[in-house]
Amino acid sequence: MARLLWRLALAFVLVSVALVLLFRVVPLPGSMVMVERKVQSWVAREPLSIDYRWRGRSALSDTARIAVIAAEDQRFPRHSGFDFVEIRRALDTSGNGGRLRGASTLSQQTAKNVFLWSGRSWLRKGFEAWFTLLIELFWGKQRILDVYLNVAEWDRGVFGLEAAAQHYFGVPANELDGRQASLLAAILPSPLTRSAARPSASVEQRSRWIRRQMGNLGGTGYLEHLTQP
Repeated sequence: MARLLWRLALAFVLVSVALVLLFRVVPLPGSMVMVERKVQSWVAREPLSIDYRWRGRSALSDTARIAVIAAEDQRFPRHSGFDFVEIRRALDTSGNGGRLRGASTLSQQTAKNVFLWSGRSWLRKGFEAWFTLLIELFWGKQRILDVYLNVAEWDRGVFGLEAAAQHYFGVPANELDGRQASLLAAILPSPLTRSAARPSASVEQRSRWIRRQMGNLGGTGYLEHLTQP
C-alpha cells in the first residue's frame, strides 16, 4: 500500500509538472471550469455553448490587464503567488467577528480555473497551492496574467477576454477602452449575476473605483513591473 501511494504521488507530481510546462508555451484548449460548466449543463439538461477564443498577449488590451490587477490583486507583481498581507487581513477580520473574505491572488485563481474543480475543501486548497507554486515557478507573471485573462469566466458560457469584449461591447479585446475594461473587471467576483453591458449601480460604483485604482497604480506603466517572460 505504501509503495502504491508513493507511486501515485510521484505520478501526480510528474504529470502536473508536465502540464504546467506544456501550457507555458501552448495555448490552453480549455479549463476545468469550462468542463465543470458543461457537466452541470448536462446534469441540469440545459444546453450550454462555450464561447472561448484564445488570444496572444499582443491581442489583449493593456488597459484590461491593468484593470484586472487593480480590481483583483494590486500586489500581483510583488508576491510569489500568495498575498500574505491580504491573508492576514482576512484572518483578522474573521477573528474580530466579521465575515471571512477571500484573499486569493490572480495566481491562485488561475491555478484553480485551469487545473481544479470548484469548492472550498482543504484538499482542493492544497492542490491549488501546489499548482500556484508551479505556475509561479515555470510561467512567470506575464504568462499567468495572459492565461487568467483567456480563461476567466465573464458570463454563462463566456470565457476569456476576447469572448467577453465581443459579448458585452462588440469589440475585440485589444480595443477595450478604460470604462469597458473596468466594467469587465468589476463583474469578476460574480460574473453569472452581474452584467458589464447593463451594469447595476453597484457595478458602476465598483468600476469607477477600479479606474481610480488604475490611475493610482500608474496606469498601464504598472505592467512594466511584471517579470518576463
